[in-house]
This record gives sequence, structure tokens and C-alpha cells, in this order.
Amino acid sequence: MPESSRTRSAQAAPVVAMVGGGQLARMTHQAAIALGQSLRVLAADAGDPAAQVSPDVVIGAHTDYDALQRVAKDATVLTFDHEHVPTEHLAKLVADGVTVAPPPEALVHAQDKLVMRTKLAALGAPVPRFAEVTTAAVAHRFAVEAGGTAVIKTIRGGYDGRGVVLVDDPAQARDVAQRYLADGVPILIEERVVMRRELSALVARSAFGQGAAWPVVQTVQRDGICVEVIAPAPELSEGTAAAAAQLGLRLAHELGVVGVLAVELFETLDGAILVNELAMRPHNSGHWTMDGSVTSQFEQHLRAVLDYPLGDTAALAPTTVMANVLGAPQIPAMSVDERIHHLFARMPEAKVHLYGKAERPGRKLGHVNLVGRPGEDLRDLRERAERAAHWLSHAEWTDGWDPHAGDDAGRTDEEKQA
Repeated sequence: MPESSRTRSAQAAPVVAMVGGGQLARMTHQAAIALGQSLRVLAADAGDPAAQVSPDVVIGAHTDYDALQRVAKDATVLTFDHEHVPTEHLAKLVADGVTVAPPPEALVHAQDKLVMRTKLAALGAPVPRFAEVTTAAVAHRFAVEAGGTAVIKTIRGGYDGRGVVLVDDPAQARDVAQRYLADGVPILIEERVVMRRELSALVARSAFGQGAAWPVVQTVQRDGICVEVIAPAPELSEGTAAAAAQLGLRLAHELGVVGVLAVELFETLDGAILVNELAMRPHNSGHWTMDGSVTSQFEQHLRAVLDYPLGDTAALAPTTVMANVLGAPQIPAMSVDERIHHLFARMPEAKVHLYGKAERPGRKLGHVNLVGRPGEDLRDLRERAERAAHWLSHAEWTDGWDPHAGDDAGRTDEEKQA
């Protein structure tokens, strides 16, 4: 090899390839830029959020093995912004010498809910009671034994509330199960947990085996979609917070995760925690880390899959609130650019992250982070985060504020100056 070629090879930055061109890949690309890298993405369409910003894009389906080979070619590591790649394709890539992180034997626990539930139960992790549904009678009997109510889930696929049905009595459980089974969709049934709230323990693990955990957060769901994250979770005991973080780190180790792992949790009325779902990638519950933590989940995911030493996960403020920007029922006449202008005029402290998506009802278009100050009232911080997100999606202020009104009554000094 000529000397010049050896020099270029030695200086070449690692190539991280990510399957999926959504907002998680887009924000991972932002983190890659700071590391002197450029994320390669497999996107379904050139208009996908990550494909809009990355110069290294492969267009193809995540179910197409040839497309997976193209995006993985000469890459340092292949990783994911979703878990829907067929496990058999990933096993073939590994056999062909591709480094996949997390490896398929770990990722399957985020792909297959029955495999996940069975493995976690075997590890002694706290999980709701569950059963595989092979006949409608199984669902009926489980619901009877669970006291009538239950949750039926598709074993594979489903997110943001899709593939999840709450049933209120055994007859409904039988009927829902019958419909799924008639369509050939594998399902399981779980007890419906009476809970105080939902939590998320976000951790990362490197290929070397180093682990790091962020503060445990509270997530707020509406219609099966996360609308708000509060970091750290308010009024969570130190013992429960430590137990949740340690559970996340233990599961990352036991399952062989490489990268970010989100452990979605139920906190019961008596303070116990149960594992709801796993995600082996950057996660909605970790978007607050972009502005509220020393190391964002996106940078950390890159560090982990490249086997760099992991970053500090300490919070930068007493509280950070993330609010998702969800598409309004009716697209506002006001442009997004003008909405951003008005938001910054009224709330200059808001940190806006938009994904480059076309607006449609209920779609995740972006998120807003508000980093709290010492002594700041949490209720006020949450209200302002929700107000900012609602303004960006609906072009209307939830408190009825009118920037053109002549009467300044009820406005803060900061708002009057804006």
C-alpha cells in the first residue's frame, strides 16, 4: 500500500451505519458531527428526517437483506433507530463479519415481547403476570384469573400504543384474542397493572462492558403516546431510583446490550416497580438529555457502539422537562418558521428540536426541552413546556395569551419585554 493510502486509512473516522432514517437517526447524526463523523443511514425515503441531513444515505427497506448489506458495507458498526429488522437478517450479517450493536441475540428481547417476558422472568426481574395466547380460551381463562381486566399485546411490532388492547372483562379478552389469532397475529396477555405512574430507566453499555445510567425519569402518556418526560422523576425515593437504575444496568449486562437501553417501568401504588417494555436504541424518554445532561443519549449511543469510554450522565439542572410536539388535528395556517419566531420571543429559554417531518394529526414532529432553575416550581415548568409544545403544533397559546393585545394585565415582565 502506498504511504499516502496508509496515512489516509489511519486518519479515517469510524463509520457508524444506522438502520432507519427517522428522528432518532437524525439526532444521532447531530451527535456524530461533534465527533468528527457522519452517520450513514438506511432510509426508506430521501425525505426521511435523517436522510435530509446525512450525506451518506442508502435508500431501501429494513426488511431487504441486500439493502442491509449495502448500508453495512465497510462500516465500523451497524446499529438501529428502531427494532424491526428481521432477526434472521441480522444473524446473517454477523456471520458475514458485520459488527452489529446491539447484537441480534440481545435485540430480540426488544423485538419479541414473549421472548423478553420469558427471559426477564427467568432472570428474576419484576414483570407483570403474562401468558402466551394460543387459543381464545387461554385469553378468557387468564382474564378470569386476573380479576377480569387484562392487556393483550401483539408479540412483535407495535409502538406508541399500537398493538396493545386493554380489555375490561373475560368475554372481551376472548373476542379480541380470537380476532388477532384469526389474522395469524401472535399475541400474549398480561395482567393490567394498577399503577401510580410510568417511569423509565435509561442506561448505556459499551462493547467493553462499561455501564452508565442517567437519572430515572417519569413519563406521561396520552392515548398510548408519550407526551411529557420529567427528569428526574419527582418524589421518587432514593432507594427506588437506585433500584431502577441498577435493574437497567443489570439487564443491559445480562442481555448483552451494546448501546443505549431504555427500560420502561410501572411504579405500583405500593412503590414497587415492574418492567413494561425494553428499547435498545435512543428513546423518547431520553430526549431531555440533549439539554439537561452532561452527555446526551445520542452521543452516548455512539460512544457505546464504537466502544469509546462512556460519558458523564449527571443532570445539569434540578429538573428538565421534555414535551413532545404532536401534530394538531388541523394544520395551522401559520408557518412553522413563524411559530418558532413567536415562541422564542415569548420563551427565549425554550430549546426546540424539530424533526423535519410533514405535519399530520398526532405525528411526533419534534420536542421542546425546558431546563429548570434552582428553586423553580415544577408545576410552572411543566405548564410552560406543555404550552411551548402546544404552540408549536397548534399555533395557539393554552393560556390565551395574545401578543398583539394592548392590555399587559396578567403578563410577566419577561413577557412584556418580548
